[in-house]
Amino acid sequence: MILLSILAATLLGGIVSVFLAALLSLTWLPRFADRMLAYAVGVLLAFAFLSLLPESLELGLEPMRVGQLLLAGIVAFFLLEKAALWRHDHSHGSLAAHPPRVAMIVIGDGLHNFVDGVLIAAAFLVDPALGWATAIAVLTHELPQEIGDFMVLLSAGVGKAKALALNALSGVTMMLGGVAGYFALDGMQAAVPYVLVIAAASFIYIAVADLVPELHRHRHLGNASGQLVLLAAGIGTVHLIGLFAHHSH
Repeated sequence: MILLSILAATLLGGIVSVFLAALLSLTWLPRFADRMLAYAVGVLLAFAFLSLLPESLELGLEPMRVGQLLLAGIVAFFLLEKAALWRHDHSHGSLAAHPPRVAMIVIGDGLHNFVDGVLIAAAFLVDPALGWATAIAVLTHELPQEIGDFMVLLSAGVGKAKALALNALSGVTMMLGGVAGYFALDGMQAAVPYVLVIAAASFIYIAVADLVPELHRHRHLGNASGQLVLLAAGIGTVHLIGLFAHHSH
Protein backbone atom coordinates (compact mmCIF):
# COMPACT_ATOMS: atom_id res chain seq x y z
CA MET A 1 0.00 0.00 0.00
CA ILE A 2 2.84 2.39 0.85
CA LEU A 3 4.55 1.56 -2.47
CA LEU A 4 1.35 2.33 -4.39
CA SER A 5 1.05 5.65 -2.56
CA ILE A 6 4.67 6.47 -3.42
CA LEU A 7 4.03 5.67 -7.09
CA ALA A 8 0.91 7.84 -7.12
CA ALA A 9 2.68 10.72 -5.37
CA THR A 10 5.72 10.61 -7.67
CA LEU A 11 3.38 10.43 -10.66
CA LEU A 12 1.74 13.61 -9.35
CA GLY A 13 5.04 15.39 -8.81
CA GLY A 14 6.91 14.11 -11.86
CA ILE A 15 4.33 13.78 -14.65
CA VAL A 16 1.33 15.93 -13.69
CA SER A 17 3.65 18.89 -13.11
CA VAL A 18 5.02 18.45 -16.64
CA PHE A 19 1.56 18.56 -18.20
CA LEU A 20 0.48 21.53 -16.08
CA ALA A 21 3.62 23.38 -17.15
CA ALA A 22 2.94 22.36 -20.75
CA LEU A 23 -0.49 24.03 -20.66
CA LEU A 24 1.32 27.35 -20.22
CA SER A 25 4.59 26.68 -22.00
CA LEU A 26 3.21 25.14 -25.19
CA THR A 27 0.19 27.41 -25.73
CA TRP A 28 0.87 31.14 -25.48
CA LEU A 29 4.41 31.22 -24.02
CA PRO A 30 6.29 29.94 -27.11
CA ARG A 31 5.87 33.31 -28.84
CA PHE A 32 7.83 34.79 -25.93
CA ALA A 33 10.39 31.96 -25.77
CA ASP A 34 13.39 34.21 -26.47
CA ARG A 35 12.34 36.72 -23.83
CA MET A 36 11.50 33.99 -21.34
CA LEU A 37 15.10 32.74 -21.46
CA ALA A 38 15.91 35.35 -18.82
CA TYR A 39 13.20 33.87 -16.58
CA ALA A 40 14.68 30.40 -17.19
CA VAL A 41 18.14 31.70 -16.18
CA GLY A 42 16.70 33.04 -12.92
CA VAL A 43 14.88 29.78 -12.17
CA LEU A 44 17.87 27.55 -12.95
CA LEU A 45 20.37 29.62 -10.95
CA ALA A 46 18.00 30.06 -8.02
CA PHE A 47 17.24 26.33 -7.86
CA ALA A 48 20.96 25.59 -7.91
CA PHE A 49 22.08 28.16 -5.32
CA LEU A 50 19.00 28.48 -3.10
CA SER A 51 17.71 24.91 -3.11
CA LEU A 52 19.98 22.14 -4.39
CA LEU A 53 23.34 23.24 -2.94
CA PRO A 54 21.99 24.30 0.50
CA GLU A 55 20.08 21.03 0.72
CA SER A 56 23.24 19.04 -0.02
CA LEU A 57 24.96 20.88 2.84
CA GLU A 58 22.04 20.23 5.18
CA LEU A 59 22.29 16.52 4.36
CA GLY A 60 25.85 16.48 5.70
CA LEU A 61 28.07 17.01 2.67
CA GLU A 62 31.15 19.04 3.62
CA PRO A 63 31.48 22.49 1.99
CA MET A 64 34.84 21.60 0.44
CA ARG A 65 33.37 18.42 -1.06
CA VAL A 66 30.41 20.42 -2.42
CA GLY A 67 32.83 22.83 -4.10
CA GLN A 68 34.89 19.98 -5.55
CA LEU A 69 31.85 18.16 -6.90
CA LEU A 70 30.37 21.35 -8.30
CA LEU A 71 33.60 22.21 -10.09
CA ALA A 72 33.98 18.66 -11.40
CA GLY A 73 30.37 18.66 -12.59
CA ILE A 74 30.77 21.95 -14.47
CA VAL A 75 33.97 20.69 -16.15
CA ALA A 76 32.21 17.41 -17.02
CA PHE A 77 29.28 19.26 -18.63
CA PHE A 78 31.76 21.47 -20.51
CA LEU A 79 33.40 18.34 -21.95
CA LEU A 80 29.98 16.82 -22.69
CA GLU A 81 29.00 19.93 -24.63
CA LYS A 82 32.32 19.96 -26.52
CA ALA A 83 31.87 16.29 -27.50
CA ALA A 84 28.23 16.81 -28.52
CA LEU A 85 29.11 19.89 -30.59
CA TRP A 86 31.91 17.99 -32.33
CA ARG A 87 29.55 15.10 -33.08
CA HIS A 88 26.89 17.52 -34.31
CA ASP A 89 29.37 19.31 -36.59
CA HIS A 90 30.43 15.99 -38.13
CA SER A 91 26.93 14.55 -38.42
CA HIS A 92 24.47 14.97 -41.26
CA GLY A 93 21.44 14.21 -39.08
CA SER A 94 18.70 16.77 -38.44
CA LEU A 95 19.29 17.43 -34.75
CA ALA A 96 18.08 20.37 -32.72
CA ALA A 97 19.91 23.67 -33.04
CA HIS A 98 21.60 23.22 -29.65
CA PRO A 99 21.81 19.44 -28.95
CA PRO A 100 24.19 19.75 -25.94
CA ARG A 101 21.83 22.14 -24.19
CA VAL A 102 18.93 19.75 -24.75
CA ALA A 103 20.91 16.82 -23.33
CA MET A 104 22.06 18.75 -20.27
CA ILE A 105 18.64 20.13 -19.37
CA VAL A 106 17.16 16.61 -19.56
CA ILE A 107 20.03 15.10 -17.54
CA GLY A 108 19.92 17.81 -14.89
CA ASP A 109 16.14 17.69 -14.54
CA GLY A 110 16.19 13.89 -14.47
CA LEU A 111 18.74 13.81 -11.64
CA HIS A 112 16.78 16.40 -9.67
CA ASN A 113 13.51 14.49 -10.16
CA PHE A 114 15.16 11.21 -9.11
CA VAL A 115 16.24 12.83 -5.84
CA ASP A 116 12.74 14.23 -5.30
CA GLY A 117 11.38 10.70 -5.73
CA VAL A 118 13.76 9.38 -3.06
CA LEU A 119 12.71 12.18 -0.70
CA ILE A 120 9.01 11.45 -1.28
CA ALA A 121 9.61 7.76 -0.54
CA ALA A 122 11.46 8.65 2.66
CA ALA A 123 8.59 10.88 3.78
CA PHE A 124 5.99 8.15 3.12
CA LEU A 125 8.01 5.62 5.12
CA VAL A 126 7.91 8.04 8.06
CA ASP A 127 4.24 9.03 7.75
CA PRO A 128 1.83 8.83 4.76
CA ALA A 129 0.47 12.29 5.58
CA LEU A 130 4.00 13.70 5.45
CA GLY A 131 4.50 11.86 2.16
CA TRP A 132 1.51 13.55 0.51
CA ALA A 133 2.52 16.93 1.89
CA THR A 134 5.99 16.41 0.43
CA ALA A 135 4.49 15.41 -2.92
CA ILE A 136 2.41 18.59 -3.05
CA ALA A 137 5.46 20.68 -2.15
CA VAL A 138 7.42 18.96 -4.94
CA LEU A 139 4.61 19.60 -7.43
CA THR A 140 4.61 23.27 -6.44
CA HIS A 141 8.32 23.79 -6.91
CA GLU A 142 8.45 21.66 -10.08
CA LEU A 143 6.05 23.94 -12.00
CA PRO A 144 8.33 26.97 -12.49
CA GLN A 145 11.31 24.71 -13.17
CA GLU A 146 9.39 22.76 -15.81
CA ILE A 147 8.24 26.01 -17.43
CA GLY A 148 11.86 27.17 -17.48
CA ASP A 149 12.91 23.84 -19.01
CA PHE A 150 10.26 24.15 -21.72
CA MET A 151 11.53 27.64 -22.57
CA VAL A 152 15.09 26.34 -22.87
CA LEU A 153 14.06 23.42 -25.08
CA LEU A 154 11.89 25.57 -27.35
CA SER A 155 14.68 28.13 -27.75
CA ALA A 156 17.05 25.27 -28.69
CA GLY A 157 14.85 24.44 -31.67
CA VAL A 158 13.01 21.47 -30.15
CA GLY A 159 9.44 21.02 -31.36
CA LYS A 160 6.51 21.22 -28.96
CA ALA A 161 5.74 17.49 -29.00
CA LYS A 162 9.37 16.52 -28.50
CA ALA A 163 9.79 19.08 -25.70
CA LEU A 164 6.78 17.57 -23.94
CA ALA A 165 8.13 14.04 -24.44
CA LEU A 166 11.60 14.96 -23.12
CA ASN A 167 10.21 16.70 -20.05
CA ALA A 168 7.87 13.76 -19.39
CA LEU A 169 10.86 11.40 -19.72
CA SER A 170 12.78 13.34 -17.07
CA GLY A 171 9.63 13.35 -14.95
CA VAL A 172 9.50 9.54 -15.01
CA THR A 173 12.80 9.47 -13.11
CA MET A 174 10.90 10.74 -10.07
CA MET A 175 8.92 7.51 -10.04
CA LEU A 176 12.16 5.54 -10.41
CA GLY A 177 13.60 7.47 -7.46
CA GLY A 178 10.49 6.68 -5.42
CA VAL A 179 10.77 2.96 -6.11
CA ALA A 180 14.53 2.95 -5.45
CA GLY A 181 13.97 4.88 -2.22
CA TYR A 182 11.35 2.39 -1.07
CA PHE A 183 13.52 -0.68 -1.63
CA ALA A 184 16.97 0.71 -0.84
CA LEU A 185 16.43 3.88 1.16
CA ASP A 186 19.68 3.73 3.15
CA GLY A 187 21.87 3.50 0.06
CA MET A 188 19.81 6.05 -1.84
CA GLN A 189 19.92 8.56 1.01
CA ALA A 190 23.72 8.35 1.12
CA ALA A 191 23.90 9.26 -2.59
CA VAL A 192 21.29 12.06 -2.50
CA PRO A 193 23.60 15.00 -1.60
CA TYR A 194 26.07 14.03 -4.33
CA VAL A 195 23.32 13.80 -6.95
CA LEU A 196 21.96 17.20 -5.85
CA VAL A 197 25.34 18.86 -6.45
CA ILE A 198 25.69 17.31 -9.93
CA ALA A 199 22.16 18.48 -10.80
CA ALA A 200 23.09 21.97 -9.57
CA ALA A 201 26.22 21.89 -11.76
CA SER A 202 24.12 21.15 -14.84
CA PHE A 203 21.69 24.00 -14.10
CA ILE A 204 24.52 26.48 -13.46
CA TYR A 205 26.39 25.46 -16.59
CA ILE A 206 23.31 25.73 -18.83
CA ALA A 207 22.38 29.12 -17.40
CA VAL A 208 25.85 30.70 -17.49
CA ALA A 209 27.49 29.04 -20.50
CA ASP A 210 24.52 28.70 -22.88
CA LEU A 211 21.69 31.05 -21.95
CA VAL A 212 23.41 34.19 -20.64
CA PRO A 213 25.48 34.63 -23.86
CA GLU A 214 22.22 34.57 -25.83
CA LEU A 215 20.77 37.25 -23.59
CA HIS A 216 23.84 39.41 -24.23
CA ARG A 217 23.17 39.36 -27.96
CA HIS A 218 20.29 41.76 -27.33
CA ARG A 219 22.13 44.88 -26.18
CA HIS A 220 19.32 47.42 -26.38
CA LEU A 221 18.64 49.11 -23.04
CA GLY A 222 14.98 48.14 -23.19
CA ASN A 223 15.90 44.49 -23.72
CA ALA A 224 18.37 44.62 -20.83
CA SER A 225 15.80 46.05 -18.41
CA GLY A 226 13.20 43.49 -19.48
CA GLN A 227 15.72 40.67 -19.07
CA LEU A 228 16.61 41.89 -15.59
CA VAL A 229 12.94 41.96 -14.58
CA LEU A 230 12.35 38.42 -15.90
CA LEU A 231 15.55 37.11 -14.31
CA ALA A 232 14.48 38.61 -10.98
CA ALA A 233 11.02 37.09 -11.46
CA GLY A 234 12.58 33.63 -11.92
CA ILE A 235 14.66 34.04 -8.77
CA GLY A 236 11.69 35.43 -6.87
CA THR A 237 9.47 32.52 -7.90
CA VAL A 238 11.93 29.96 -6.51
CA HIS A 239 12.48 32.03 -3.35
CA LEU A 240 8.75 32.31 -2.64
CA ILE A 241 8.25 28.59 -3.18
CA GLY A 242 11.16 27.92 -0.82
CA LEU A 243 9.52 30.08 1.84
CA PHE A 244 6.22 28.24 1.35
CA ALA A 245 7.90 24.85 1.63
CA HIS A 246 9.77 25.94 4.76
CA HIS A 247 6.60 27.14 6.49
CA SER A 248 4.69 23.99 5.45
CA HIS A 249 7.22 21.90 7.40
